[in-house]
Amino acid sequence: MPLLKRKPFSLLEPPKDLDPKEKIFQIRFTKEIFRDYQYPFCMTILEYLKQVNLYRQRLWTCKVSGKSNLTFEEALVSEHNAMEKAQKLPAELMAYVLRMTQYNDGNTGVPVKYPIDDLLLRPAGDDPALSKRPLLATDFRVPRYCVGDLLMVWDFCLSFSRLLKLSPFSLTDLENAICHKESSVLLVELHAAIFHLLIKDQDPAPFGCPLHPVFLYALQVSLVTWGEYLCDFLEMTKIEDLASNISTVRRGYYGLLDTAIKLKVLRELVEEAVTTSAIRELLIERVDQKQALTATRKKSIRAEKEEKNLNPETGAENKEEQIDGVQDGGGNIDVQVRGTDEVDKNNISRGKTDGKQHLVRKLDTEYEKLSIRSSPLGKDRDYNRYWFFRREGRLFVENADSREWGYYSTKEELDALMGSLNVKGIRERALKKQLEKFYSKISNALEKRSKDIAHKMLLEEAVLRRSTRVRAQPKDNPSMAFLKYVNKWKDN
Repeated sequence: MPLLKRKPFSLLEPPKDLDPKEKIFQIRFTKEIFRDYQYPFCMTILEYLKQVNLYRQRLWTCKVSGKSNLTFEEALVSEHNAMEKAQKLPAELMAYVLRMTQYNDGNTGVPVKYPIDDLLLRPAGDDPALSKRPLLATDFRVPRYCVGDLLMVWDFCLSFSRLLKLSPFSLTDLENAICHKESSVLLVELHAAIFHLLIKDQDPAPFGCPLHPVFLYALQVSLVTWGEYLCDFLEMTKIEDLASNISTVRRGYYGLLDTAIKLKVLRELVEEAVTTSAIRELLIERVDQKQALTATRKKSIRAEKEEKNLNPETGAENKEEQIDGVQDGGGNIDVQVRGTDEVDKNNISRGKTDGKQHLVRKLDTEYEKLSIRSSPLGKDRDYNRYWFFRREGRLFVENADSREWGYYSTKEELDALMGSLNVKGIRERALKKQLEKFYSKISNALEKRSKDIAHKMLLEEAVLRRSTRVRAQPKDNPSMAFLKYVNKWKDN
């Protein structure tokens, strides 16, 4: 409803005792009704004309857009158009847009309280200079829309490696193994470990299928039999683009499957594995352990604060004792002894403080080890998500629809990214806080990876030089390191 002089306006209520056959005057765009009495007829006409004249004056304001100096009918049209445009806005922006436009008449723009939604930000003269956001690296071997599946499978395997009895491997090794056109030990061991977990699960009907014969046998999944298990799994998924590859796997040509299909199969296996009782029990156990660590950490911090509050009083008492000793003339000996005592107390206090800080850091480390579910650090203005995994020296960026991925791999890129974030926006403000919180950990991981890559390049150059004299085996190349994978945690 339009505003009259920027104040709410109510339409006139229709007469309660109106006869359906009674003649009336009605305003077209408000549907307000005025009676046609024989007496006093002139007064009725006057009220009708008075109301119409009010609506024709430019005293009205569009309640949605804040436009003023309109007639009532123009304000109605403005509100209708504004609402149509508003419906096209993302739901998360609606509240901010309405709040800004409702009180804005174009002459007086109201002080904005930051942070606001990032997409509503406009350049201002007092804005700090933001650095240019660095370009993302996208040199993945797997298709970019498959990177999310690659990270999910790798993170699952490392998070539950002890339960799976699968010794850890790098993300690069998994990527290279999946892109390899032959079956590799790493992928065979990975599939076998998940099949073992599914077979041992207490659910008698795995994958929701009624007692499939192959899963009723307590057979050892081996380098020979894993393909048969995989074929049975593909059959049970009833996913057309997966089931169509059964014959290829059965003939022993798993390595020739499309990279995206291999990752999709692994994703399906992981999604089944996380529903097993063994995984659930481990998750419950870790949640309990995390709660206990949290309680211990809070207790340690509370004790440290209480001790700090007591220290000033102890210091004052020591000072008074020293002054009394000098006034008694007893001497330098008493003062020196007390001074020595004070130093000892300070050293003991400092040692206790350092010990407690070390305990807090140790608890934080243990807490992080117990964390299983990976969550993004935050989002930028365009809803791109930022991921950091403690075992991988890259900062990954996932676009809003999860179809595109990229990464940053150097400390300089991390610094430039942080300098490009606008803290006036809600999302980028929160993201920057998280990056600042984990800055040391992320930057150290990036630098370590850069050193490892430089070292591998030197090794590759050495292999290349040696190959000019002696034919080098393909597995000697660092990029083929995944071929040397050995599962040291597997039961013999």
